[in-house]
Amino acid sequence: MRTRHVTPANTAVRRLAAARLISITGGAAAYTALMYTVYERTGSATWLSATLLLTFGVAGIFAPLGGALGDRFDRKHVMIVSDLAGAACFGAMAFLDDPAWLLGVAFCSAIVEQPFWSASAAAIPNLVDGDRLAWANGLVALGRNTGIMVGPAIGGLLVGAIGPGWVFGLNGISFALSAMLVWSVHARFSGDRSEVAEHRGLRAGFVFLARDRVLRTIVFAWTALVLGMGFVMVADVPLVEHFGAGSLGYGLLIGTWGAGSVLGSLAGRKLTEENEPRALFLGMALIALSTGAIAVSPWFAPILVMSLMSGFGDAITMVAEQGIQQRRTPDAVRSRVVSASEAIITVAFAVSLVAAGPVLEALGPQNVYAIGGATALAGSAVLLPVLRGERRRSADLPAEMMQVELG
Repeated sequence: MRTRHVTPANTAVRRLAAARLISITGGAAAYTALMYTVYERTGSATWLSATLLLTFGVAGIFAPLGGALGDRFDRKHVMIVSDLAGAACFGAMAFLDDPAWLLGVAFCSAIVEQPFWSASAAAIPNLVDGDRLAWANGLVALGRNTGIMVGPAIGGLLVGAIGPGWVFGLNGISFALSAMLVWSVHARFSGDRSEVAEHRGLRAGFVFLARDRVLRTIVFAWTALVLGMGFVMVADVPLVEHFGAGSLGYGLLIGTWGAGSVLGSLAGRKLTEENEPRALFLGMALIALSTGAIAVSPWFAPILVMSLMSGFGDAITMVAEQGIQQRRTPDAVRSRVVSASEAIITVAFAVSLVAAGPVLEALGPQNVYAIGGATALAGSAVLLPVLRGERRRSADLPAEMMQVELG
């Protein structure tokens, strides 16, 4: 009988990172085209808000369902079907003109994309050994953050050059390419699910988070962080206008943050199980300090440096958090834990976006950045017990090893 060749672990992760890069670059370009097209055809800020809510806000509602699929079925198949469904949605959008229909199909695309994210994050510990986990997470994050950085610029250029329909169609092709890359990986995407009887239902991810002190603390910290970061995102354009930096300044602000996130992803590949808690705390503290510094800067140039640092801190924090979550979660419930934490954080982010407008009008952009720095600082303070617990564990380890040797 002919045996199937098993894809080497490093190659498998590189293909997943490439799939993430291709699909997120295309997705970011398409969502840029969607925002532009909806506003051009409606002239309404309300339509823009609805677009954000029905695309980026979907994770808070549908992520748990996507996580359940990743724990119930083979994650490779879940990822492929999710990608192909996304390709079909964007392919359909290429032939639509009415903004209501565009938004409706974009809403469907956001729903069908959800299973891919939780399944891919949950699959990584099955593809690599524990000592390569941070490397794998960092590489996949590099693909994601590079796509986020370059996708909107590509979308902006293509909308003017060839029209939004072509951008949607090309994104559909990018999803199909991503599915092909995932299909080409011959490895185990799902591990031991002998504990499946202990983790039943959509609530299982939330229940596991509630019972695990470390993961619960991390979710609290991220919730505090995003409550301020939603304010900051809304304040970006007014901040640039406050300094008279124009569209070039806005592009530089977003670009430096993206460059920082790419550098942070590269650095995240060097993390280990021992230093992930420390990196998590320091990354969030860096976000707090850099965001707070933007709030008090009298010039625009230093703000670009702080934006770079904030992007770096965000990426290193995400890689560290993902590694800790993967190591502490059994395979039987891992996709649902990933999606549960994403749902909680997304809801907090949505609340922040809703409140940001009135707060911005009342306080001005730099004061809003001060709020973002304060919430990030609160988040890093929430993480202190996790950091102290890791230090105690490290201090106790030599004694435990000595007892083993003497025993």
